[in-house]
Amino acid sequence: MKVVVDQDTCVASGQCVLAAADVFDQRDEDGIVVLLDENPPARLAEDVRQAAAICPALAIRIEE
Repeated sequence: MKVVVDQDTCVASGQCVLAAADVFDQRDEDGIVVLLDENPPARLAEDVRQAAAICPALAIRIEE
């Protein structure tokens, strides 16, 4: 799994961090998503898929 985020599309809702805190964080100044691990381990795959599914801006893309 490879995770790609589009910081220009992100609306800083923080849903991704709630779903997968080991993979996503937010910038302190504006809350925009920060990708911590573009190749997360398999044990986090379902959390990452959930984060992508609930992102209101569809700023997270997963490549399998």
